[in-house]
Amino acid sequence: MFAKVPRTELDSRMQRLRQRLEQDCPDWRLLIVTSKINQFYLTGTMQDGLVLIPRDTAASYWVRRSLQRAEDESLFGDIRPMGSYRDLAAALTSVPETVHLESERVPLAVYQRLNKHFGFRQFASADLSLAATRAVKSAYELERLEESGRIHQRILEQRVPGLLREGMSEAEFASALYPVMVEEGHHGIARFGMHDTEVLLGHICFGESSIYPTSFDGPGGNFGMSPAVPLLGSRQRLLRAGDLVFVDIGCGVDGYHTDKTLTYVFRGQLPAAAIEAHRRCVAIQDETAALLKPGAIPSQIYGRITAALDNDFLQNFMGFGERQARFLGHGIGLHIDEWPVLAKGFDEPLQENMVLALEPKKGIPGIGMVGTENTFVVTPQGGRCLTGNHPGLLAVA
Repeated sequence: MFAKVPRTELDSRMQRLRQRLEQDCPDWRLLIVTSKINQFYLTGTMQDGLVLIPRDTAASYWVRRSLQRAEDESLFGDIRPMGSYRDLAAALTSVPETVHLESERVPLAVYQRLNKHFGFRQFASADLSLAATRAVKSAYELERLEESGRIHQRILEQRVPGLLREGMSEAEFASALYPVMVEEGHHGIARFGMHDTEVLLGHICFGESSIYPTSFDGPGGNFGMSPAVPLLGSRQRLLRAGDLVFVDIGCGVDGYHTDKTLTYVFRGQLPAAAIEAHRRCVAIQDETAALLKPGAIPSQIYGRITAALDNDFLQNFMGFGERQARFLGHGIGLHIDEWPVLAKGFDEPLQENMVLALEPKKGIPGIGMVGTENTFVVTPQGGRCLTGNHPGLLAVA
């Protein structure tokens, strides 16, 4: 029924994770993987279960629910039924004093249950090792990202203009957009690794909605449905002639996402200053993309690009008012927000076939958020775009 992740792909991922653990954590003895996305990455399925990865023996996948689905979907070599964590502990001949866990993913209650049954003394984080392993995409993963990019481009450049009509609300536009995305091949969800982050499509905004503050760590804003659901789009903000339309959405195929923003001008024209700010953001994207080569340092790319920007332009750059994002781009894959980030503190060199979304944007008072976002693969020639090269401010009559 479903295409399975090939066994060779799963074996390669496990081997590369072990190599990265040796580099980051030379004394590691046991890694327990609990999060569904990392389960999927390592096994090709995501269930109520755990992946046990001892240093000296083969990994095993223990599933509480659904074992049948795991066996139907996965080509992982060792899938076992689990009644409780007690079953896992009994299967190990010994438990090290320090167990490696996904410290960004494991709730305290799960940690306490693991500790109760495994009896380890302390934990150490394996987050960097997992993130760095996932950051370099295989040919199998790139195929899915490339397909997502083609779908993404088609949706935003060809389908969206036909959905916009004067007087419709942001919520109506978003509701019309979602089935089009699924029809085109989108896998139906936008996944983020950021803790407690809920996203339906992304930011769907008319005019000043795109600079309205949110708790989301990104440059764009959004009115949303209500304080209880600050997502999707406002029922009250209606599309008017002359509006800037800002669409920042994720798209995905078989779990793998691309990220793209396209702006539109609905039945009118923006002020010259807004158009010039937009063009400069596009130029920043292109300049940054040219630097996405193996060996380049993300923090140095960020420093080089931002140092060339004057103070006037930096005002409301990558956000609006006091809410400004301190990055230019981010890794992307099974989550839309992945490692590495083009920001201060990310000093490990880029590698070929890492995939990053670049999103230079600038808020304009009374107008909204101009700028762009596209997804790029790191190559020796610089970033190769997966999501198209339309400059934005697409005119809609």
